[in-house]
Amino acid sequence: MFQNLLQPIVDVLLVVLQYLYNFSGNYGLAIILLTIIVRGVTFPLTHKQIKSAKVMQEIQPEIKKLQEKYKNDKEKLNEETMKLWKEYNVNPVAGCLPLLIQFPVLIAMFQLLRERDILFQEIADFSPYFLGMDMTMPDPTYILPVLAGATTYLQQKTMTTDQSQKALLIGMPIMLLVISINFQSGLVLYLVVSNLLSLGQHLLMNKPDLKGALKGNENS
Repeated sequence: MFQNLLQPIVDVLLVVLQYLYNFSGNYGLAIILLTIIVRGVTFPLTHKQIKSAKVMQEIQPEIKKLQEKYKNDKEKLNEETMKLWKEYNVNPVAGCLPLLIQFPVLIAMFQLLRERDILFQEIADFSPYFLGMDMTMPDPTYILPVLAGATTYLQQKTMTTDQSQKALLIGMPIMLLVISINFQSGLVLYLVVSNLLSLGQHLLMNKPDLKGALKGNENS
């Protein structure tokens, strides 16, 4: 049922990917260009997400003070936290909504790049190679999976507002690295480029915070 709902998105992405392949003559470049287009379309959502994360980072010291002050009174803690969010016009759920909206597009991209037979049928003389690597097969060098794990870690590091989530911060990139070993290289390339674009967007919006996050990573 869910797959059927996503099919119109997959069909649109397929047409765009075919056009980009015919334009560039390279499957890897077509995936990179498609990733840039998808990120451009979803830019307003990611922009809102980054802004929300930035505000949450800025008020973390105030939240920690409240947690220390009302550590034995959870009801009062929740009440004061809500007041703080209202004061700074922060809605924690708002930061999650863009991710939920982007999720169907992400799944559609994965579904599209997984269906390599469609590309072979629709494009004459289709070549899946990029930099000598077959994008329809897992990366035998493990370079792309490692990059996927590393860029996911950096992305989460810059976006995380709650340092108590360190287990997730480390666990998610490791899990992604492991499962990406069996993914088609095209899927992993899409993820790496998407992560890099997200990091670049964060850098443009909040350069000092990104530097601080990276510095904190070096000191940890």
